[in-house]
Amino acid sequence: MTRPGGVWRNWARTESVRPQRLEFPPTVAAVQRAVVAAAAQHIPVKAVGAGHSFTGIAVAPGALLELRDLSGLVSVDADRGRVTLLAGTRLHRIPALLAPFGLAMENLGDIDRQSIAGAISTGTHGTGARFGGIAAQVVGATLVTASGELLTVNEDENPELVPAVALGLGALGILVDVTLQCVPAYVLHAVEQPEPLDDVLTMLDDRVAAADHFEFYWFPHTDRAMTKTNTRLPDGAPRHPLSPVGKWIDDTLVGSGLHQVACSTGRAIPALVPTINRVSAKVWGDREFTDASARVFATSRSVRFREMEYALPAANVRPAFEALRTLVDDRGWRIGFPVEVRFAAADDRWMSTAHGRASGYIAVHRYWREDPTEYFEAVEEIMLGFDGRPHWGKMHTLGAETFRERYPRFDDFVALRDRLDPGRLFRNPYLDRVLGG
Repeated sequence: MTRPGGVWRNWARTESVRPQRLEFPPTVAAVQRAVVAAAAQHIPVKAVGAGHSFTGIAVAPGALLELRDLSGLVSVDADRGRVTLLAGTRLHRIPALLAPFGLAMENLGDIDRQSIAGAISTGTHGTGARFGGIAAQVVGATLVTASGELLTVNEDENPELVPAVALGLGALGILVDVTLQCVPAYVLHAVEQPEPLDDVLTMLDDRVAAADHFEFYWFPHTDRAMTKTNTRLPDGAPRHPLSPVGKWIDDTLVGSGLHQVACSTGRAIPALVPTINRVSAKVWGDREFTDASARVFATSRSVRFREMEYALPAANVRPAFEALRTLVDDRGWRIGFPVEVRFAAADDRWMSTAHGRASGYIAVHRYWREDPTEYFEAVEEIMLGFDGRPHWGKMHTLGAETFRERYPRFDDFVALRDRLDPGRLFRNPYLDRVLGG
């Protein structure tokens, strides 16, 4: 988000920049003009969405294009269940746009504040061993290249580029629209409950395989896991949503208000963190309800935090988690935020963390006023040892040479970047680090 004085800051307050120029292009033609002008002035240009990446992937020291006005539905192919959306459309607005056509997105993450372009460009994903990330739902896109021209990729035009452009890290051009393959609208039956952590780990593979969507959270210093199991049902299935009061108590009072108090208290008095976590593990997430898919997937996150997440081959999730658990015990840290474990299907997106392999994700967090460096670097070392790939939008320390070893299509992606942006108009320090200059 951009503040008075022209300073842009991301949500987590890990990145900020004062761009040379700030624009709010409302049309595709306006984006093209902005790119041409930046090229003529020899300054880099970047588009930003909602600023929900923890890394500097969207930092724009030159021309910053805020795409919040480039939003809405472009077209619908109801027969094939495909919709084209302008790039700045926020995820939380999409369900209402799809509802008149009886459609829904196949899967979503647990935060829906991002723009569709930002979500796919960073590899945002949800959970479910049979479902890919949001970029895997992309069947077409249009981007403005460094020349200011439009490049369309879909099954009819440049189809070989869809797996690259669908998760392009903002390195190939400015996305102006995205076409998604949707599914018939559906509801989710959600069961959220605390369980013994060791029981969850023992049966982890079976739990993941049996559920449409399964994940769990672990509060360090406890022996409890908070599990979430979502089962897909037809749109006409009976709904039993949370009552407004119950939802407010769970999500606002407990999930936001009390968690904020817990984080602030734990930061001031670290010795209290284990006790706070044990209490949190008892009061969080013991509920059952059925509602529209988007209302179940997404949760409110008002407590600011920093996050690192690694994707691992699914078979490596349990041993990596066990190593993380041992690490926290051995180091004597006091970690107030839960560790999150999710799963996703393999996909063909060149720069996807799930490229070519069924994957599990382990995410660690720290309250934004606490220094995450020691914790994150130690966890990162463990994840790398289990063949991990970091989420592009979450904190990590890796550079291009490491990614070249871990992504089979890395050099193909860089070659496409060379072709579409030979002068590096869309570069920034983060892309220089992860892709090379």
